[in-house]
Amino acid sequence: MTKARNIGIPGIEPPENECNDPKCPWHGHIKVRGMIFRGVVVSAKMQKTVVVRHDYYHYVKKYKRYEKRHTLIHAHNPPCINAKEGDEVIVGETRPLAKTVSFVVLGVVKRAGGK
Repeated sequence: MTKARNIGIPGIEPPENECNDPKCPWHGHIKVRGMIFRGVVVSAKMQKTVVVRHDYYHYVKKYKRYEKRHTLIHAHNPPCINAKEGDEVIVGETRPLAKTVSFVVLGVVKRAGGK
C-alpha cells in the first residue's frame, strides 16, 4: 500500500484508510479536473458506484427570479472513502470511467446519521 498522493485541490483532506483501487484519486492513477461540487448520496446499490444528487439554482431571465433544479450524477466510490446513502460528499470530474460514470467521490463532508 502507498501513501495518499496530493490531488491538487486545497481544502480536501485524504482519507484515513488505504485502498488498492486503480480508479481512486488518492491511491490510484485517476486525475481530477473540471467541475468540483457538493451533493448528497441518494443511492449506493451499485458496486463501487454511487448516485449523487446535486441541487443548484437556475436564473430565469423572463421573471428575474431563480428556480431550484437538481441533477443526478453517477460517481465512482473508492473503497477507502466508502460513502453510504444520505452522506454529503464532494465530487470531482475525471475522464470517463464507465459508460455513465465521469465523476469520483473525493471525500465525505458529513456522514448520514449525525456522525
